[in-house]
Amino acid sequence: MTEVNSGAAPARAFWVTAPGRGEIRPATLPPLAAGMVRVAAIVSGISRGTESLVFLGKVPDSQYQVMRCPFQDGDFPAPVKYGYASVGRVEAGPASLVGRRVFCLYPHQDRYDVPADAVLAIPDAVSDARAALAANMETAVNALWDAAPLVGDRIAVVGAGVVGSLAAAMAARLPGARVTLVDVNPRRRALAAALGCQFATPEDAPRDLDLVIHASGSQAGLSTALGLAGFEATVLELSWYGSASVAAPLGEAFHSRRLTLRASQVGAVAPARRGRWSHRQRLALALELLADPVYDHLLTGESAFAELPVVLADLATAPGDNLCRIIQYS
Repeated sequence: MTEVNSGAAPARAFWVTAPGRGEIRPATLPPLAAGMVRVAAIVSGISRGTESLVFLGKVPDSQYQVMRCPFQDGDFPAPVKYGYASVGRVEAGPASLVGRRVFCLYPHQDRYDVPADAVLAIPDAVSDARAALAANMETAVNALWDAAPLVGDRIAVVGAGVVGSLAAAMAARLPGARVTLVDVNPRRRALAAALGCQFATPEDAPRDLDLVIHASGSQAGLSTALGLAGFEATVLELSWYGSASVAAPLGEAFHSRRLTLRASQVGAVAPARRGRWSHRQRLALALELLADPVYDHLLTGESAFAELPVVLADLATAPGDNLCRIIQYS
């Protein structure tokens, strides 16, 4: 262990203090313990869908334990320190890691101590900001493992948010696949083209598809997804609705088309890979995939850490065209 910057140190962390309110609070890190690393944050990413639900206090009581993130402090609904997309540089710890850029599933905080095996070194080809997409990319990787698309499939991804766009971009790289990114916002057309996909609004989207991935987080989007699926096709549900009750149209042609509606969630490795892949290996794969600069199209603006309470309040209530907002720590 190196002794550089390993004594007690000040830190600042973002907390949700009540539904719809947040603040940055001071903290003090104790002297670094054996087996730990001290990370100075460079950037973090806001996972807008989940973090908006947390910020607004919409995590249902039944999911309080399931939705805890690594290194979360406090409890739902508040006060709680939440987040899982931190990119930083190791200040102290094992010599093999000191000075390395790393990704960690840690809340928004400018300096923190974690076990050395909780960080992953970031490949040189991946920028700081793009590395902040790693948690979302891991979700998209798991979704494709669950969905198991095939060569030549006709695929729609409903919801051009960060996770939906990542899943669509990877599916579009499958030989012969025809992937349509479906969204109510026509301004997502340019994004779809950049990712190698077609674009359609729900009204114009192709029907009779082999696979539909739903990632809009809305009841209307789920209805659209079910309506696009062909005979005996799968609709993979990636959305998480928090405490909202969602009505799915399981009448109409749901039974006659013998559709499969399947959930996918990143908390467990997809069954088809679970015997051979760990969570850490899956996250490392996500970081490797982010070497492609095409994913810079999902980064929509930067804000200073001091602005995070206002920024997250705005994103939770009026997201506009934002995809992944990057928080800068210097």
